[in-house]
Amino acid sequence: MGQGSVAFLSGILLLQWLPELPTSWWIAAGVVLVPLSLVLPLLRLPACCFAGFLWALMHAHLILSGEISREVEGRDLLAEGAIVAVPEQHSGMVRFEFAAERLWRADSGEPVPVPGRLRLSWHRDAPELIAGERWRLRLRLKRPHGFANPGGFDYEGRLYRQRIRATGYVRADPANRRLASAPGSAPLQYLRQRLGKGIAAALPERELAGVVTALAIGDYQRITREQWDVLRRTGTTHLVAISGLHVSMVAALVFLAVSRTWSRSTLVRRVPAPWIAAAAALAGAAGYAALAGFSVPTQRAMVMVAAAMWAVLGSRAKAPWRMFFLALWGVLFLDPLAVMDAGFWLSFGAVAIILLGMGNRLGRGDWWWRWGRLHLLITVGLGPPLLALFQQLPLGSPIANFIAVPWVSLVVPIVLAGATLILPLPALGEPLLRLAEWLLAVLWPLLDAIADVPWLQWSRPAPGGWILAAALFGAALAVAPRGFPARWAALVLLLPAMTWQAPTPAPGAVWLTVLDVGQGLAAVVRTRHHVLIYDTGPRFGPDFDAGSAVILPWLRQHGVRDLDMLLISHGDNDHAGGAPALLSELRIARLVASAGTAVPGYAADPCRRDMSWRWDGIDFRILLPEAGAAGRRNDDSCVLRIAAGDTVILLPGDIEARAERKLIARGEDLRAHLLVAPHHGSRTSSSAAFLDAVAPREVVFATGYRNRWGFPHPDVLARYESTGARIWNTAAHGALEIRVSPSGEIASTSSWRELRQRYWHERVVERSGHR
Repeated sequence: MGQGSVAFLSGILLLQWLPELPTSWWIAAGVVLVPLSLVLPLLRLPACCFAGFLWALMHAHLILSGEISREVEGRDLLAEGAIVAVPEQHSGMVRFEFAAERLWRADSGEPVPVPGRLRLSWHRDAPELIAGERWRLRLRLKRPHGFANPGGFDYEGRLYRQRIRATGYVRADPANRRLASAPGSAPLQYLRQRLGKGIAAALPERELAGVVTALAIGDYQRITREQWDVLRRTGTTHLVAISGLHVSMVAALVFLAVSRTWSRSTLVRRVPAPWIAAAAALAGAAGYAALAGFSVPTQRAMVMVAAAMWAVLGSRAKAPWRMFFLALWGVLFLDPLAVMDAGFWLSFGAVAIILLGMGNRLGRGDWWWRWGRLHLLITVGLGPPLLALFQQLPLGSPIANFIAVPWVSLVVPIVLAGATLILPLPALGEPLLRLAEWLLAVLWPLLDAIADVPWLQWSRPAPGGWILAAALFGAALAVAPRGFPARWAALVLLLPAMTWQAPTPAPGAVWLTVLDVGQGLAAVVRTRHHVLIYDTGPRFGPDFDAGSAVILPWLRQHGVRDLDMLLISHGDNDHAGGAPALLSELRIARLVASAGTAVPGYAADPCRRDMSWRWDGIDFRILLPEAGAAGRRNDDSCVLRIAAGDTVILLPGDIEARAERKLIARGEDLRAHLLVAPHHGSRTSSSAAFLDAVAPREVVFATGYRNRWGFPHPDVLARYESTGARIWNTAAHGALEIRVSPSGEIASTSSWRELRQRYWHERVVERSGHR
């Protein structure tokens, strides 16, 4: 079973690495070839691998067949359908999942093929939305599209994993109306929403009410960014996710309670207590997993609980590794896309480490030694995957979990009892929920203190290739039982990942990365020993900005902890919105900003003409603004010229035609090999005279996909095309990296979407034949 499940997993993984899907004929071939393994034993492992590949391929074809056409993107559509998940509240906006039953054009009434689930936002005057309600809505939709950056979150992958095939927003229209009330087609989600409201009402103004809600129903909306940061830094995020630990604990408690109760009943003569207890435990675990939305850890726990209950009914024990691989089979069969979730790897990885490291030794030694050893093994074993996924390893995790796991295990039954009673008997449910929140509040200062210890947060660049493979094997050796052959090799195998440094430019070279931050600009300039960030992208809301979502993950993946300079061209949100996140997380030697650009709590040197410096043989010079500029207009943007030998890079911010004329009239040498188009390609910029003066060979437009301003403007794009320059757009190509060699020549220009294309990623059709 073990070899077969690993082969099945390998086939699923193989598909996830493909940039394009194979044709559906592969599924037909599998119908013929896989059964051959039943008569030819040598083909069984290859057949399991092929079966996994086909199983994932079939799901992929079914999901991707629900794409909306490009012709209906951005057009008004009318839809009828149901809200199928608990709506999320985000500072005046409601986001919800909508299963459309009918979809048609608002202007012509022409029907539109219904995609999979829709993720919608209702921005203004949104009514209270209840899971299970049916609505008629006026919408605008677009195909799934997210930022594409090294180290960044794959939003398109997440939408694909959740079977969401379009996103959009509700248009203001008197015709928007509720067609049917809840619970409708989503009774479980309706119940989750009601429980969430009940818990919120029972814990008004309580600091950790969001954590209680997460433990009860798997709803994380009310957990603050600061609280998530504490959990991440202490390696305890798994405690607020309804995980296998919680599900297994509920199953065990239900089994013991029902078994003892049934044993005292006269009915035990007809039905043995273990049978009834096993059925009740399975039902209790399933109910708790359902409240969590059947996440990957709860799926694994459910299969393991089912196997354990089957063993009870059969009066024989199942080998732990057999149950492990049975759970792996079950999760992959139910959802082959689970492999795209980091929780899949961390969940199964943690269980494998426990089985490998603590096998046959759970009863040896003092309890505190066994418990502490368990968490130490998990930290060591999960170290390589955590570095690969997040570039961070919380070294305080063994200490935090040593105390937090049993403490939260005490809290969870109280939370569940309170949540069960909060709707029918609020007078009993409220005190229990308040007690649970108080117990969490007692624990929280300890987690906070561990999170604040700097040396317990170990960060390294993401290892890859053979370095990661060696580290994974080394971690397995490190947690293996004493006496396992060649355990000494663990340190040798782990050492490359622990000491590996991301590549940096050679002396005299410069690397420019224009990040994909949507409608905005953020660029990283690196020389041999220095790093400069030019602009920080937009802030999208109180809990989401380009600084934390895009720039910091990129810096972590490349091993950058300190900045020599943060240069903010001007104060518009799409250029300065991410600055607070960077300033709070990084050591920044110098902050430079256009006059009038406010960065609360930080003093910035004013950006002015003729500021210049030299790093590692690369010359930097500010061309604008003039001294005394107000700094409150696009034309007062800081214009940065970077010269590496004969190659020049020009970053002009949001200057418009007036500032362009000023630069030309002053006789500045504007010729540049690479130009980041001023003002994102607005028609008020990139005048013909300016393009003649710059004569760029490559042009980068920093724009958002289907942005509301239509940047780059068609006239401006045509103007650039007429120059013969090679054209790039972050909306189409994702992050762009331009490397200038020490000889002063552009050695390479690469697009992240092209480098890391996967079959679920959006392929943007560009208007021109240029790149």
